[in-house]
Amino acid sequence: MELRPNPMPATPRLRFAPSPTGYLHVGGARTALFNWLYARHSGGTLVLRIEDTDRERSTDAHTQVILDGLAWLGLDWDEGPFFQGAYAERHAADARRLLDEGKAYKDFLTAGELEAARERAKAAGQTFRYDRRALALPEEEVARREAAGAPYTIRFAVPDEEIAWDDAVHGRISWQGRDIDDFIILRSDGTAIYNLAVVSDDVAMRITHVMRGDDHIANTPKQIALYRALGHPEPVFAHVPVILGTDGKKLSKRHGATAVGDYQHMGIVPAAMRNFLALLGWSPGNDDEILPLDELVRRFTLEGIQARPAVFDLTKLEWMNGQYLSQLDARDLLAPVERQLAALGVDGGGRDLLPLIGAVKPRARTVTGIAEQVAVRLPGATVTRDAKGDALAAKLGDRFAASLAMARAELAALDDDRWQPEALEAALKALAEREGIKLGDVMQPIRVALTGGTVSEPVHELLAVVGREEALRRLD
Repeated sequence: MELRPNPMPATPRLRFAPSPTGYLHVGGARTALFNWLYARHSGGTLVLRIEDTDRERSTDAHTQVILDGLAWLGLDWDEGPFFQGAYAERHAADARRLLDEGKAYKDFLTAGELEAARERAKAAGQTFRYDRRALALPEEEVARREAAGAPYTIRFAVPDEEIAWDDAVHGRISWQGRDIDDFIILRSDGTAIYNLAVVSDDVAMRITHVMRGDDHIANTPKQIALYRALGHPEPVFAHVPVILGTDGKKLSKRHGATAVGDYQHMGIVPAAMRNFLALLGWSPGNDDEILPLDELVRRFTLEGIQARPAVFDLTKLEWMNGQYLSQLDARDLLAPVERQLAALGVDGGGRDLLPLIGAVKPRARTVTGIAEQVAVRLPGATVTRDAKGDALAAKLGDRFAASLAMARAELAALDDDRWQPEALEAALKALAEREGIKLGDVMQPIRVALTGGTVSEPVHELLAVVGREEALRRLD
């Protein structure tokens, strides 16, 4: 279906326009979320456009990964997905119109000649600038070359004037046309370059607000010049800040996972990921950090977007994820925990996992962490001490084994009917009092023996969850 330009609508129309050349990066997900939040806050419309004009790198598989990532985050759209490649004829028609109106011109310079000019400038220690030589060609020469079948590109003649806009994030930004090279808008094969394609599509789709990463700022004056040349008002631009790693450098694979799908597999829940991404470069106006989706929609404004770079802190994401996990019912976590257990190669053996999930989720940071702790609590699990468990054993020395032996004897006296949290707690407190030792020196070795670590639910609850036979085996 061909989209035709229409008058600008009364309510905001935004678009998320990913390129299907790779996975959905957290930066792209944050851009999608900001557009979605503003559309929902303002009663506007969100358009999904897949910018697939890079034919060599765009794939259906990458498109599906993007769609799956948006679905996992809970971000829907009102129109689309549209595929940019379907509008190649309109893109070319807009280029031809600019050519006919004298706002663009044919350039017969080959890619090899252009590269040679760049190399000459580099060798001379100069910055390459296109010299507009094609603009000076007489009409007869242009006609002769075209009749001879010489390939050409179409370049946009950037007007020598100020190109400025009031960015919703950065304030007024101004460029001078003389500082921008005449840029190609149509390749020799008849396909549009990004800057023309995106303007043509945004005009046809009546986009009123373009919210995207501030790495696009350099493209904006070119696009504004095209809006003006085509006779259309430019949208509101909002360039959101770059995302950095905790080392202050631009977020990349060296910082760990950067794909949204990776965080899904790590056990981050969608609500936590949305909340975390929303606070990367946007402020609700106070110190609130846990903001459910309806609250994010209610409070999101363009004014709240910050110009300074945002920092992706995995520790904070995991903390926030833990806050959301603690609020979820164990039944809501059963299916994802079962999937994680299967990925770990653990068979629940038909055991009811809900009590185990309920026991461990208040201290867990990820669904994966819950699954790992559930696995430890299943019969026959192999328990391996972690660094803190090793440190406790080293600190207590011989007292570690002695404490376990006393606890084992005390607990063995309780039969299955009495293996309940209250009776277990009373027995261990009585042991500590009778032997004149700290209760923690009784409890912590048990915790390490049962889980390998020093953090869990209260020990008497842990013992009840693991069960009498299994707990005594691990104490042995």
